Amino acid sequence: MSNKGRGRRLDQPSDRRRPSFFSLDADVVGVYSERLARFLGTGRYLAIQTVVVVVWIILNLVSFISHWDPYPFILLNLAFSTQAAYAAPLILLAQNRQENRDRVALEEDRVRAAETKADTEFLARELAAVRLAVGETVTRDYLRKELDDLLDELTQRLRESPDDAAEAARDTDGGGRRA
Repeated sequence: MSNKGRGRRLDQPSDRRRPSFFSLDADVVGVYSERLARFLGTGRYLAIQTVVVVVWIILNLVSFISHWDPYPFILLNLAFSTQAAYAAPLILLAQNRQENRDRVALEEDRVRAAETKADTEFLARELAAVRLAVGETVTRDYLRKELDDLLDELTQRLRESPDDAAEAARDTDGGGRRA
């Protein structure tokens, strides 16, 4: 007889969550870890740690009272190990939070770049349309060239037939209009 279908299945995670007796806000821990990681990376921290280690060693070597940590300095080594055991995960947590912020910023930059590209392409199309429209209108240089061509043509006509020009001048009433 099998108990298939009854009881707990071990190949699937359970839906129940155990009550948490100790809960921390992830953001608070993250902010704390970032502050600690920033502090551990400063020269001030290294200087303080160096002073503490030197004082520790001197007090244990030349102390006339009890030596709480004799020469192999096992207690000092334990303190360094404990510090490293806590510092490394906190630094990794701070790096993960920074990576998440960088990922969000990168995605926002990609979206902004795509919008900027679309805007630039739109403006380029609009500028091309304006250039085509302006190309069909009369520009100052074009008008000047046309007027110069007309002036040259009139000057040439006057040179070819001065009698026709004098007759045309007599037919006008002084205002440039024909009578």
